[in-house]
Amino acid sequence: MVTACGLSKAFGDVHAVRGIDLDIRPGEVYGFLGPNGAGKSTIMKMIYAMVRPDAGTLDVAGIDVIAEPRRAKARLGVVPQDNNLDPDLTVRQNLTVYARYYGIPKKIAHRRADELLEFMQLTEKRDVVIYDLSGGMQRRLVLIRGLINEPQVLILDEPTTGLDPQARQHVWQRIRSLKRRGLTILITTHYMDEAAHLCDRLSIMDRGRILVTGTPRDLIDSLPAAEVVEAHTDNPEQALRAGSHLGEGEQYGDGVYWFVAGGAIDLDPIVKAGVAQVARRPANLEDVFLQLTGRDLGE
Repeated sequence: MVTACGLSKAFGDVHAVRGIDLDIRPGEVYGFLGPNGAGKSTIMKMIYAMVRPDAGTLDVAGIDVIAEPRRAKARLGVVPQDNNLDPDLTVRQNLTVYARYYGIPKKIAHRRADELLEFMQLTEKRDVVIYDLSGGMQRRLVLIRGLINEPQVLILDEPTTGLDPQARQHVWQRIRSLKRRGLTILITTHYMDEAAHLCDRLSIMDRGRILVTGTPRDLIDSLPAAEVVEAHTDNPEQALRAGSHLGEGEQYGDGVYWFVAGGAIDLDPIVKAGVAQVARRPANLEDVFLQLTGRDLGE
């Protein structure tokens, strides 16, 4: 559904995307996971023809995005990072007016708007102005606005940034529902749990490059062990010595990590060394990123 080869983009001396390849299959949820500045949003903007690549090829649904950007845009639904809704319009009007950009007839636009409001449980808010919506409701409205043209590919750029846990769960449920309908969905995120919950496959990115691609489970299984002991302290060297019975630890910033096989694990020596923040947990996607880059997703 989306293919790219050698895709690159620079802004002055900043190389935002450095020669990436993509092969995104119809009907899958594909994620780009990485810290801010990794190049995730630039990739999305090239896919929906907001930014022109410096090099490489890029096709969406068999259409050359570089040669035929308007035709490619008609196949896409876009949910940007910002809630760029029109504050002068009601909830329903934000959908029907947006539909006109795609040349959708008024009658069809109204029908689709009502169906989408019901899908996102916003029907009761249809005549409300944007200022009277919560942040979570605004985000849900932006999401269904991206569906008004019945796209083949839906692009979600940081879809839940700034939302509370309940609102995030609501958006996740609707994304999973769209997947069950067979829609191809592209997501950028720096939330490892979001990537793990939603994505069939994902690429972990850093500094404009794709470091690794696979299913969330396969990427986690590539780690040296299934569990991690994680400690945070002002004295990482002391924590490393106190946890030497767990094996060789690895320091990233103020964090110390031991990859452990499971079974009985004694954390008392680390606690007695004055490390208050220490816990045992399952390995996750952030650990994959740490192993690949030596820094965490927040850096």
